[in-house]
Amino acid sequence: MEQTEVVTDKGAQRLQARRQVQLSYQTALMHYQGRKGLAGKPWLTWLLVIGTSFIWCFTAYKTAQAAGVHGMLAILRDIANNAIAVQDRDNDALTKVLLAYGAKDNTLILQGQYWRFITPIFLHVNALHVGLNMVNLLALGIFLERIMGHVRYLLVYSIAGIISLIASFYFMPQEVSVGASGAIFGLVGAYSIFVLTHRKAFPHGGLATIAWLIFIIGLNLSIGLFVPNVDNYAHLGGLLGGCLLGWWFMPVYRWNKEKKLQDAHSLSKRWPFILLTIVGTLILAMIAVHLSGG
Repeated sequence: MEQTEVVTDKGAQRLQARRQVQLSYQTALMHYQGRKGLAGKPWLTWLLVIGTSFIWCFTAYKTAQAAGVHGMLAILRDIANNAIAVQDRDNDALTKVLLAYGAKDNTLILQGQYWRFITPIFLHVNALHVGLNMVNLLALGIFLERIMGHVRYLLVYSIAGIISLIASFYFMPQEVSVGASGAIFGLVGAYSIFVLTHRKAFPHGGLATIAWLIFIIGLNLSIGLFVPNVDNYAHLGGLLGGCLLGWWFMPVYRWNKEKKLQDAHSLSKRWPFILLTIVGTLILAMIAVHLSGG
């Protein structure tokens, strides 16, 4: 009789735990969407996409001019010709323009231009590069911004992007690198942690969703094995950074003493982790610079 009661209690505890996870998941999906005005809109994702696209338009224009192309129609034709693969004659012009506006270059970083750990996130090589990244950012970013809120979303995106560039700086010192893919991989990592934390809210323990995430991550990383000039170290750095940030900051709702659902990972409760994240990222960058001879 006592053994039956113990089994029943364990079953009730499992059911209660599953219901709490499901409630946390549903609350996270709806929390920010229920807010009025811009507070409930994914405006930051759109701002990042529009701003990054505008910057690419500007650098593409400057690259065409640097390659000796003049006149708006000729410049547009040149941009279209280089939309998928950059022509050899434009490689030098493109590199010079990207370096001028903040591409990751180890030599310049070691000379003290540390802002190049940030600016490459907003630079892209051609239309295909910026187009793929911005489509991915829109597809994932709108969803995640509504779950995380604007400040946490920006924190994960920017810090993961910086970590990806630190990884590129250390492991690919000869390469000039640009692109938002490291920061986007950070969002993927954060979302993966959110799914793992709330796996009981998904059918079959979230196995299908987790398998799909592993497939997408593996597919994108495998591209770097076959396509030249793809910085997989930046992708891995962003992904791992995003996983860590997701573990600290992705929403997890729990009952408080007043029997109200409250986000245990809200920034008001996790401000020490924000300071630790910023300081840790700075220390990581300093170690990478020191080990690289800076």
